[in-house]
Amino acid sequence: MPRGEVIVNKELCKECSLCVVACPHGVLGIGKTINSKGYHSVEAVAPEKCTGCTLCAVMCPDVVLTIKRKSPERK
Repeated sequence: MPRGEVIVNKELCKECSLCVVACPHGVLGIGKTINSKGYHSVEAVAPEKCTGCTLCAVMCPDVVLTIKRKSPERK
């Protein structure tokens, strides 16, 4: 199964939750920390479930998320 890594620019996040709803694997959630604009930013609550599908990044209106895909090691 492919793997991915979600990188969040917490200062740009405005807590709209569109990425949380878009993620089919439940990787993202609203965090408890507050950014400098007063919003709770999104964070990866289950990063091990990320497949790198990029649906969360496509839904984000503020380009807060960067997705890195990890290639599986070949035997």
